[in-house]
Amino acid sequence: MDRIQVTEEVKEMCCVKRGVKGEPAPIPQEGDWTKAKKIEDISGLTHGCGCCAPQQGTCKLTLNVKDGVIQEALVETLGCSGMTHSAAMAGEILPGKTILEALNTDLVCDAINVAMRELFLQIVYGRTQTAFSDNGLPVGAGLEDLGKGLRSQVGTIFSTKQKGPRYLEVAEGYILELGLDKNDEIIGYKFINLGKMMDAIKKGTDPKEAFESNIGTYGRFAEAVKKIDPRKE
Repeated sequence: MDRIQVTEEVKEMCCVKRGVKGEPAPIPQEGDWTKAKKIEDISGLTHGCGCCAPQQGTCKLTLNVKDGVIQEALVETLGCSGMTHSAAMAGEILPGKTILEALNTDLVCDAINVAMRELFLQIVYGRTQTAFSDNGLPVGAGLEDLGKGLRSQVGTIFSTKQKGPRYLEVAEGYILELGLDKNDEIIGYKFINLGKMMDAIKKGTDPKEAFESNIGTYGRFAEAVKKIDPRKE
């Protein structure tokens, strides 16, 4: 207390006891209600998104926090090549830090910093995805967002008024062909699941076989009267 400076006006005041002591409102955390007073009172798994000042790219950040300390981080970025390298550095920085340390640490890319800020607010206010789940989720649960092949769920669509939409990549995979009906409207598509293909190649499957065995279709692709390569036509 000696380091706290008090003005002369306050020193001259008489003491009046505070009759009410406000307690923090309990927040839901991993199946329990917690009156959080310290960083170590905070636990939960949740996601946050942020973009940089020029809004050229965005970051989705997933953290699994136990007793105030980040145990697991999933950093997904989109739209900026430099941001991918920033994500690599952030992945090394985040685990082991308290959420307060992480909030005040330069995570290299502004989009990742903004995502950390937004995620911090969710966590400390009890708005995590595991708020009502007993004991939360184990370390490693963040990978479930990626699915088989451990690839981010990416949607890339290009469209113009003059020529219409081109599906380039969706959750199922990299688009090889678009299927059109007689009105030139998209009714389905053919895709290659790159994650599964690469897993097969790593296990020794011939690349051509791995490619062909991981091709699939979606919608009414088989009924298409016209099929186009969205990157060329």
